[in-house]
Amino acid sequence: MTHEVRSAAVGFHSGELAVQQRAGVGARAAQLAPMASRGRLGAGTAAFLASSRLAVLTARDAEGRLWISPMTGESGFLRVATPTTLHIDGELPHGDPLAGAPTDQTVGVLVIDFAARRRFRINGQLRQRDSDGIEIDVGQAYGNCPKYIDPSAQPTADPRRPDRTRVFTGTELRPEERELIGRSAAFFLGTTHPTSGNDASHRGGPAGFVHATTGGLCWPDYPGNNMFNSFGNLAVDPSAALLFVDAGTSLQLSGTAEVVWDAEQSDDNLRTGRQVIFAAQRVITTVR
Repeated sequence: MTHEVRSAAVGFHSGELAVQQRAGVGARAAQLAPMASRGRLGAGTAAFLASSRLAVLTARDAEGRLWISPMTGESGFLRVATPTTLHIDGELPHGDPLAGAPTDQTVGVLVIDFAARRRFRINGQLRQRDSDGIEIDVGQAYGNCPKYIDPSAQPTADPRRPDRTRVFTGTELRPEERELIGRSAAFFLGTTHPTSGNDASHRGGPAGFVHATTGGLCWPDYPGNNMFNSFGNLAVDPSAALLFVDAGTSLQLSGTAEVVWDAEQSDDNLRTGRQVIFAAQRVITTVR
């Protein structure tokens, strides 16, 4: 499997615009268009990144498969080298599917602090990875609202221990993975677009809002910021990756996802009529 490498585009792409129109929020989304323009990392963002201890990275492995991976460290492991360059100290551990992922590809980064209920999104180009860490050229950079960030969903693993050991590799969920998913109040979603690149986002809800099915997973779509970055990507490319982090366990899934627009949902207060169905093709579980 091969994919042409391109620099991340900026601004809303055709998939995002189409989904915004279908959801009836085109006018409101247009007001947010400047957020999707080329971004810079200012002093306030630099301070937030420097204090953060958890980021997630969406990229493709050497075979072209999409994954989303956790990256942790002590405060300071994320550093703004220049207003358009993010430096990440350290490297993904050997057991992670993105360990050794090729450079010169687009990546999506989400930095999140559950306790402070803050998150920041960076999309750009993976330019360098060596013993000094990972360097990313910034394309888009903007904050997301705190909606659905539950402080109790904060992973409890020690960020000073980034190494992980792979304990399971397969194509289907085991009972252990289903149980972890069933108690989760948050997960991370990786999506991609052929010209706008890879993206990482957070999804939160009441514990158990993600349901394991025979073929994969499903979850309701809750009202959000009306930008529809993830759904816009899925409208063009169904490739998707999921990450669940619980204490010292990381569950990573790679597969495809589709949006169902007229789904039945049980929570009337959060009803949008949309649901996401994910079909898992690869499953990896690692522990610390």
